[in-house]
Amino acid sequence: MKVRKLFLWLGMLAIAVPALALEVGSPAPEFSLQASDGKTYALSDFKGKQAVVIAWYPKAFTKGCTIECKSLAENGHLIREYDVAYFMASTDEVADNAKFAEEQKADFPLLSDPTGEVAEAYGVKMPVLNMAKRITIYIDMDGNVAKIDKDIKPATSAQDMARTLGELGIAKKS
Repeated sequence: MKVRKLFLWLGMLAIAVPALALEVGSPAPEFSLQASDGKTYALSDFKGKQAVVIAWYPKAFTKGCTIECKSLAENGHLIREYDVAYFMASTDEVADNAKFAEEQKADFPLLSDPTGEVAEAYGVKMPVLNMAKRITIYIDMDGNVAKIDKDIKPATSAQDMARTLGELGIAKKS
């Protein structure tokens, strides 16, 4: 009888406790998202080949997001020293991200997740709003989360990203 109560209690606990949030070392959720450059990118395209960085941002054309995008566009050469694919990502529509990328002269893709499903899987979706928090996710070549950076400084985003790639031991291009 005690065993039955224990299983009942564990079953109720499993239902009551939400799924675990994304953690360092866990597999990054797969995604396939359209980008500002007209292509579709999937995490599986990079597995075993390159590390991936996804800089989630709340909304195109807003002050902080514009500053962050400009930092990555103007200082992307620092990031491209590493063997990494990097993106900004939001829940904006593809057309909005394409205009935003063009206006900011972004030479990297901006991913669009208009349903917010991928943002939710990555634990960056704001409650109630269909918008992402400003969080950068670093994914290693094996597809596992290497770092979750919640302390983003938009003006130095590119420099901070390059420094983090070095700290994580991501290989430099030869």
